[in-house]
Amino acid sequence: MRCYVFPGQGTQKKGMGRSLFGRFPDLRRRADRVLGYPIEELCLENPERRLSDTAYAQPAIYVVNALHWSAAQEDLPPADFFAGHSLGEYSALFAAGAFDFETGLTLVRRRAELMSQVSGGAMAAVVGLSEQIVQETLKRHGATGVVIANYNAPEQFVLSGSREELARIKPVFEQVEGVRGFVPVRVSGPFHAPAMAPAADRFRSLLASVEVGELRTPVISNVTGRPFGPDAQEVRDLLADQIAQPVRWTDCIRYLRDAGVSAFTELGESKVLTSLIDRITTAQKPAPEPAPDPRRELTAQEAASDPRRDLIERIKREILQPEIGDEALGFDEDASFRQLGLNSIIYVRLARRAGTVLGVPVKPDVIFQHRSCAALADYLLTRDDIAGSAPPEAPPAPLREYQDERVTALLHDCANGTLSVDRTIEAIRALA
Repeated sequence: MRCYVFPGQGTQKKGMGRSLFGRFPDLRRRADRVLGYPIEELCLENPERRLSDTAYAQPAIYVVNALHWSAAQEDLPPADFFAGHSLGEYSALFAAGAFDFETGLTLVRRRAELMSQVSGGAMAAVVGLSEQIVQETLKRHGATGVVIANYNAPEQFVLSGSREELARIKPVFEQVEGVRGFVPVRVSGPFHAPAMAPAADRFRSLLASVEVGELRTPVISNVTGRPFGPDAQEVRDLLADQIAQPVRWTDCIRYLRDAGVSAFTELGESKVLTSLIDRITTAQKPAPEPAPDPRRELTAQEAASDPRRDLIERIKREILQPEIGDEALGFDEDASFRQLGLNSIIYVRLARRAGTVLGVPVKPDVIFQHRSCAALADYLLTRDDIAGSAPPEAPPAPLREYQDERVTALLHDCANGTLSVDRTIEAIRALA
């Protein structure tokens, strides 16, 4: 099962959406009509640094998330769930059919205006400490006006409170054993905290007049960590509550994992949520089972009874093991390939290896989107050209003529789309 997730405030940056505004001009025109200013100019040029202002940042992120969702509808398979972090929840609800694009943008614009009116507060991320230690530290040093606003991962929390209190406790947290950072968050107020209650109440009045449709796909609520129910009033109440209550992102992801989601795809201008999901998934892992004997092949009966398990083991044995050695055999099937320590190049290398093993081209972005053995296996089992395929006995005829491994590698890169034909020819000429 797969879930698409949408990021929230803090991910805004100059140039966001550059590759998509021209692809979906109607969406841009509709946004301009609602906002009364050119959204493309705001996102690409950031005049007067307006993206630093909540009133402008939130509508901009919502629009760019909608552009990414429009592209996903054309380029990616359907989702089984949606989720969004804070502001991103509006993108998730829009994608699920709760309201149309204009209604969602109108809500986001008003939400941003109300939240930006609450001044004197700030937020900061604490990384490397457990929830218990964070709470004990706040209590021990009398920071009663500071609360946990975002439960982002088991050892990443965002605090919300007054600027003065956050400044006072910053050096305190920096001295706590195990802390890896105390980092200000790019927002203009103490979001998801009791100080936002007046804004939440005013927003609740606006929501009362908004029609909320039936969700076509389940959406996970930040407030509860569970799916929104079918009652429209419940959706309105939770959207208002979210302004002044914590974002329970860890609970959201754990629920989705328990529901069977193995593939998460972030639709937006960052990979912040992707990183958080990896941390949550890693922390949730059960104790690893003993690694299988690499010399043992699954019997035909075992393979027939569990094709998914067979494919996961093939991925480990035939795709991962040649790249990282025998440790691949014990690699957790739900762990991100990023943990292999080869940065983004790992997706290119694994795509090349997968294409060789499966006998059909596999692009690096497929490996990136399905970044664990289990998720990749689930994806491959849905492809008629891959599921059940056996490794080719020999390379395709054009590749068989070359004994130079460098040339063969370049031809494979060309076949799987990593290199263009022109670049491949240039590289082969350079080798000659």
